[in-house]
Amino acid sequence: MQTNWPELLQFDQQHIWHPYAKMPSLATIIGVQKTEGSIITLANNQTLIDGMSSWWACIHGYNHPVIKQAMHAQIEQMPHIMFGGLTHQPAIELAQRLVKLTPNGLDKVFFSDSGSVAMEVAIKMALQYWISLNKPQKKHLLTVRNGYHGDTFATMAVCDPDNGMHAMFNNTLTQHYFAPAPQMGFDKASDNQDIKAFEALLSQHHQTIAAVAIEPIVQGAGGMRFYRPDYLTQLNQLCQKYNVLLIADEIATGFGRTGRLFACEWANITPDILCLGKALTGGNLTLAATLATTNVSQTISQGSSGLLMHGPTFMANPLACATAVASIDLLLSSPWKQNIQRIEKHLIHALQPLNDQPGIKESRVLGAIGVIELEQADLGEEIQKVAVQEGVWLRPFGKLIYTMPAYNIPQTQLQQLTDGMVSAIKTVLSLK
Repeated sequence: MQTNWPELLQFDQQHIWHPYAKMPSLATIIGVQKTEGSIITLANNQTLIDGMSSWWACIHGYNHPVIKQAMHAQIEQMPHIMFGGLTHQPAIELAQRLVKLTPNGLDKVFFSDSGSVAMEVAIKMALQYWISLNKPQKKHLLTVRNGYHGDTFATMAVCDPDNGMHAMFNNTLTQHYFAPAPQMGFDKASDNQDIKAFEALLSQHHQTIAAVAIEPIVQGAGGMRFYRPDYLTQLNQLCQKYNVLLIADEIATGFGRTGRLFACEWANITPDILCLGKALTGGNLTLAATLATTNVSQTISQGSSGLLMHGPTFMANPLACATAVASIDLLLSSPWKQNIQRIEKHLIHALQPLNDQPGIKESRVLGAIGVIELEQADLGEEIQKVAVQEGVWLRPFGKLIYTMPAYNIPQTQLQQLTDGMVSAIKTVLSLK
């Protein structure tokens, strides 16, 4: 039966509310009929090189045979079972891997079904930790500007309050403390003014601060900013000095994207709470995890309630857990470090020359992340359209045109990706 794409797209435009979009949709929605590796096949049979890994998640590309095989096997045996009072092998095996691979000391695992919820759980853990110690006044969070931690209510409250996408809700959200963003530059020397400003806030308010929330090394949707590991090292030391918990949001950076398995490894730190998502299942199913230290779990469990009152319906879904196990094993058996280095080297070579292009503020690369920051913030939609014509899929936002391809993207496709990305940027800028 032939698919009537015009009719389907018309219905989509009128009835389906897409992310960060108006209704009815005013933007062009592109139909997709197939994915394979780093190739997206559109409804009109045009193919695109995927530069987005479906928002960081598809680190092995699409339809990897190893992961598909694991998913088929799990569907045959048990696609779902509630996790209240029951357990199963995929959840146990996944937890074993996460405890082994994450920074030492994170040995308690709570599963949920999205990155935002993983952060909600982390915030709830931090608040309940201090309630259990009879310090309910420690109910605020300290974070940094240009951060992004999710779209649910507790997470919106720790996104950038002025320049973030949730600023309209400021009068509704819980009020927290915001330090200046870390100084830009992964390798650049710093005068530490940023960490001094951070300590000033922490010193003044630590009696009411439950935890610090931070995206390690890479601030993602809040600006695609890279900062030095030493900032994270010092921040961790300050949390210990002032007796507040540290929540590391590795939903975007976890599982190798920066060149280390987890971005916390660049600073050699163990946070009190760690959030994972996105690439956890290789982008095949939604799943997230919040890991905590024994200190956090014991304190909560010995408190007046004793229970962490959270339990998503699809928590530890067996199909998702089996998929995550397969994805992690596939990652660890692959030359992922060499692939990240290969991609990084190529992105630097391809994107750095744009620094001399009028209309471009900066190009920057870290691991398998390449970013072009424009001077103007209203060119993303035009650049995306031209990129599609060039055979490349990008999803710009604001001033940022960026890519984070699958780790196993073939070199020829990586070249096509950056050629199309650069060409689209130059084409649109030349018209301004």
